[in-house]
Amino acid sequence: MGVAKAWRFSLTPAAAKLALLHNGYNNGEKKQVLSLKSSATAPTITKTTSSLSQRKQTVSWSWSLVCGLMLFGLGLISLFTGHVASDLEWYSQRLVKNTLYYSKLNGNGREAIDVWKSKYSKFYYGCSQRGPRYAPAVKERASNGYLLIATSGGLNQQRTGITDAVVVARILNATLVVPELDHHSYWKDDSDFIHIFDVDWFMSYLAKDVTIVRRVPEKVMRNMDKPPYTMRVPRKSEPEYYIEQVLPILLRRRVVQLTKFDYRLSSNLDDELQKLRCRVNYHALKFTKSIHELGQKLVMRMRRMEKRFIAVHLRFEPDMLAFSGCYYGGGDKERYEFAEIRKRWATLPDLNAEEERKRGKCPLTPHEVGLMLRALGFANDTYLYVASGEIYGGDETLRPLRELFPNFYTKEMLANEELKPFLPFSSRLAAIDYIVSDESDVFVTNNNGNMAKILAGRRRYMGHKRTIRPNAKRLSALFMARDQMDWDTFAKKVKSCQKGFMGDPDEMKPGRGEFHEFPETCVCEKPFKDFAKSNDGNLLTAGKTKSTYSVENPGEKARHMSMKRKIGKDRISVGDKEDDEIFAD
Repeated sequence: MGVAKAWRFSLTPAAAKLALLHNGYNNGEKKQVLSLKSSATAPTITKTTSSLSQRKQTVSWSWSLVCGLMLFGLGLISLFTGHVASDLEWYSQRLVKNTLYYSKLNGNGREAIDVWKSKYSKFYYGCSQRGPRYAPAVKERASNGYLLIATSGGLNQQRTGITDAVVVARILNATLVVPELDHHSYWKDDSDFIHIFDVDWFMSYLAKDVTIVRRVPEKVMRNMDKPPYTMRVPRKSEPEYYIEQVLPILLRRRVVQLTKFDYRLSSNLDDELQKLRCRVNYHALKFTKSIHELGQKLVMRMRRMEKRFIAVHLRFEPDMLAFSGCYYGGGDKERYEFAEIRKRWATLPDLNAEEERKRGKCPLTPHEVGLMLRALGFANDTYLYVASGEIYGGDETLRPLRELFPNFYTKEMLANEELKPFLPFSSRLAAIDYIVSDESDVFVTNNNGNMAKILAGRRRYMGHKRTIRPNAKRLSALFMARDQMDWDTFAKKVKSCQKGFMGDPDEMKPGRGEFHEFPETCVCEKPFKDFAKSNDGNLLTAGKTKSTYSVENPGEKARHMSMKRKIGKDRISVGDKEDDEIFAD
């Protein structure tokens, strides 16, 4: 008899009747046996029999009650476990360590990682909605003044500055003037904000957060006794610094300009300000129509050739290599060229190339990137989109990567005449690479620069799309010794090195990494009820972003389990210098 049936049977009247019949039958037997005894002892025996009968009946009823309760309990357990089995299965998957993903047994002893997609990504989604107590934006006339921002560096470095500028304007209750882009850095790109980003969308999307204007009103400028006050704040400053040091000047002068504004705000902010960062970076900063359309055309052309593809950000340009202080075997010619480039930054220290490589600070060569990808399990026929500028060494440097992956494409190969209007502008070209890399199935970084950080954070927010970061510190030693081992051994060691560097959820420990790369406040665990519905086809899964990540949907009431990070309070980290980020875009 099944447990559930037994539980139901124990509750029926028939079961109670059977217990009564059983008690009656036993009592009758006792009386018949006792009646055979002598009449002399009859009164005593009869009295004793009556007492024994009552005790037996009580014991029998007790056993019946105990059995009934046991069956009832088993029935409850059966029903309960039947309902929660799927819940337990889901939570058990959530609690599994990521290392198990690499060590499932198969015929060869180990199952290769799914290099195209993380199996855990479906449990997370992007969440950056405003909280119920979020105050509306301060109107222009009621604000504390106008905040001018001059960004610094390449496209993605400037993107971090724009994102933080909105947050600082919110902290100061200031009206933000559309940020000014950097025209004087290494790239000499004279593009303005309106040439790269949709300024109208930017202003309207953030209207509930900060009031944004295109320029300071003429009336305000005419009434000013002095030109706008210009200042530069320290790196990674806390909100308190802006309140104590910038706000008094803003109230007194009405217009303040912050220069070289990149990484000037701490990573450790309260949840509402962190979510504002995400709304700016992942929603408000939308590229102009011409850039967006060309980027999407290149994505479509890649997908026509193959359903899925990898985007690789090689970052092997001369400026990056010179800035890193690394050496790649080019002899005196290479040393001279890099030394000349490094003269542009007086603050750069002299570095030991060998030590920098051991520390994992040197970008991998294109050949090493290709070897890593093949060792991870990407086949020879995989399609590669290479996002890069001028490669040091040109085609000769790229040749080994092409041999490993013949289906090799760049924006110049995919768009010939269409690309000509963008060629004089490095930031617009970088924006096209950004779009294709973001849309790729797998994104591979080759350094910890700004594009790598920004895209890694965005891809986590947009469903934890696979993002591979080379573990350069361990891989460098492995590459130097690769001639001493066979391919299978090398591949096995590469996979071991890359554990925790494949873009899986929760691979970074709380308290480490920049918020732009690990936006944990804006990445929520998907409630089980939504996950179950998504499996039934009633909701989009976490990997599909149209409704799951919609900030515009105020009715979304899913429980958010915010994974807060506890980042150190130090404003300037070890080795952080004014020029650290300039050539890491």
